Amino acid sequence: MQIKVVKRNSFDLPSYKTKGAAGVDLKANVDEPITLKPLERSLIPTGIFIEIPDGYEAQIRARSGLAIKHGISLVNGVGTIDSDYRGEIKVILINLGNEDFIINNGDRIAQMVFLKYEKAEFKLVEELDETDRGEGGFGHTGLE
Repeated sequence: MQIKVVKRNSFDLPSYKTKGAAGVDLKANVDEPITLKPLERSLIPTGIFIEIPDGYEAQIRARSGLAIKHGISLVNGVGTIDSDYRGEIKVILINLGNEDFIINNGDRIAQMVFLKYEKAEFKLVEELDETDRGEGGFGHTGLE
């Protein structure tokens, strides 16, 4: 799959760091450092714009190293970029840690993964097929 990219930053194109990597890193494109205080969130620009083929989406995910070391995550858990979006990719970061976190220009702040998806066709019915699980949810199977 080929992704068209417009770059409005001084960084290299996004790339896979290892042969088995599923995601590419996204870098902060900021004029000056941004300080995220504990529980504070901010929309961080990346300076890149992409064209995703129809039938695919890009998912923006937290970087595990930032999450475990500093408590930096995404406010929306996983962000979705639709194939018809042409604006700048921006990442909604939140500091769930106990200390201020500084984001500098060029810092790797998130990762982007491309996935194929299916469109659902909704059909109104009177009832759903039964399963063994039924309406069980929210921990109904316990911890062990």
